[in-house]
Amino acid sequence: MKYYIGIDLGGTNIAAGITDENGKIIAKYSAKTNAGKPFEELVADIAETGKKAVEAAGLKMSDISAVGMGTPSCINPQTNLLVHANNLNWQNVPLYAELKKHFSVPVYIQNDAACAALGEASNGAAADYDNAVMITLGTGVGSGIILNKHIFNGCDDMGAEVGHTKLVHNGQTCTCGQKGCFEAYASATALINQAKAAVEDNPGSIMNEMCGGDLSAMNAKIPFDAAKQGDSTAKSVVEKYIDYLAAGLSSVIALFRPQAVIIGGGISTEGDYLIKPLKQRLYDCTFSAEQIGIPEIVTAKLGNDAGIIGAAMLCKA
Repeated sequence: MKYYIGIDLGGTNIAAGITDENGKIIAKYSAKTNAGKPFEELVADIAETGKKAVEAAGLKMSDISAVGMGTPSCINPQTNLLVHANNLNWQNVPLYAELKKHFSVPVYIQNDAACAALGEASNGAAADYDNAVMITLGTGVGSGIILNKHIFNGCDDMGAEVGHTKLVHNGQTCTCGQKGCFEAYASATALINQAKAAVEDNPGSIMNEMCGGDLSAMNAKIPFDAAKQGDSTAKSVVEKYIDYLAAGLSSVIALFRPQAVIIGGGISTEGDYLIKPLKQRLYDCTFSAEQIGIPEIVTAKLGNDAGIIGAAMLCKA
């Protein structure tokens, strides 16, 4: 049996796990990221977290065949440098070379959203499918595309950025600096902003009460909770948000025709209250849906383990 280290690097935590060759997690270990540390020190912390996971599994480094890591960016294949991880203040850093200093086994690095998609495709919500797209609805809109059980990131390994496809021409400014991106309308951050604007226009909304009259306390769960209680303003916010989400996903479906679309991130916990109307909107706005239907729309199953499993499964690619 082969064993792999899978590391999911986030802005807050470093999560590491040991998996077998089937993607089953044997043990996990996590540590704070301490993003303000110098680059070399933080990479040393990442490596140490992986080694601690090995200890937690009752194994030795000599039992490990390879190390995979998901990062909030990607490696430029022309320079072998990590492009830009804003939450770590990294830009064009030699992550691969630095991490390799700490391990004698092969090291693989991939975008974190792509790793999560691979984890769900290998052991989670899309395990029964060869082709799937995963969308994570969080601070931004992360995405991963799986074709024939492998990550697809385009010819230069820097594609598959569904969150930065254009939804509205010359629309709202996105965090990437472009205007009208899908992320600017369908992320959890976008939903929060949409809810705030609606409460400003309709202060009698239950949403205002739920955040204690302080709009800075608004979160992405409040609009759904208020809508479930019959609040008309919240219902309008949620319906418009799902319209945006369906519009963006309809383009993804038209381009790739995956067998399944996996919805992850915090908003996915709304379950059927999100998925049922989303399916109906997709039937209404997706090319040829009446003739050929739409893919399965499912919620992610693995939670935070998806990134660990996907990173470990990079070692089998």
